[in-house]
Amino acid sequence: MDGLDNLDPHWAWLAIGLILAAAEMAVPGVFLIWLAGAALVTGVVAWLLPIGLPIQIVIFALLAILAVFTGRNYLRANPVEEADPKMNHRGARLAGETAVVTQAIVGGSGRIRHGDSEWLARGPDAAPGVRVRITGSDGAVLLVEPVE
Repeated sequence: MDGLDNLDPHWAWLAIGLILAAAEMAVPGVFLIWLAGAALVTGVVAWLLPIGLPIQIVIFALLAILAVFTGRNYLRANPVEEADPKMNHRGARLAGETAVVTQAIVGGSGRIRHGDSEWLARGPDAAPGVRVRITGSDGAVLLVEPVE
């Protein structure tokens, strides 16, 4: 155990920084990376300057707060663009497709069939069997219009 007694705190800060960075990759959320950066910078400062552990903790806390707020403001001003913004919005993906009315659309609501699924639909009145075009969605309800 003599080896652990001589361990410099900067190695611990560097290890914590690397562990937090790895955790950010495993559980993405763009939060742990700022703490990882603060820990790595604290480790480098502790390596270069002869400062005690209490000062190192204060440096880490200040850097972590600064990094989180700076990162949050940066991401708010420059949002990450999704590769496929409609990926988890099945109704939005169907926009432009055609479907068949299965339950008459009366008073603005009815049911349609698209592929092997039946959906609630909202749009102008239409009888069963009429083809409609999906124009969008409102939650789980598809918005439709007659096909011309």
